[in-house]
Amino acid sequence: MTYYSVLAVTPTRDDWVQDYLPAANALVTKHGGKYLARTTNHEQIEGAESVAALRIILEWPSREAALAFMNDPGYIPHLEARTAGSDSVHFLIDGKDDLT
Repeated sequence: MTYYSVLAVTPTRDDWVQDYLPAANALVTKHGGKYLARTTNHEQIEGAESVAALRIILEWPSREAALAFMNDPGYIPHLEARTAGSDSVHFLIDGKDDLT
């Protein structure tokens, strides 16, 4: 079943970004993921204000693939750098409609 990662990321410093991007790109591909959107061009049209510099949406072939990416030993130092150098939230969303 398809899963989606939805992230909101606001860097608080930039020293991690240059190393993060190529590593994350390669590891997303390794685990079968696909970027659907990575953009600073977004607007909130409903709800309490939720500010973020960057919005990211990834598609995964399964929950296991998404978690394998997150737990990949090659990703852990980059995840730690991103979390230390940004305000981030990450949701993993099941690609199904529970309301039908």
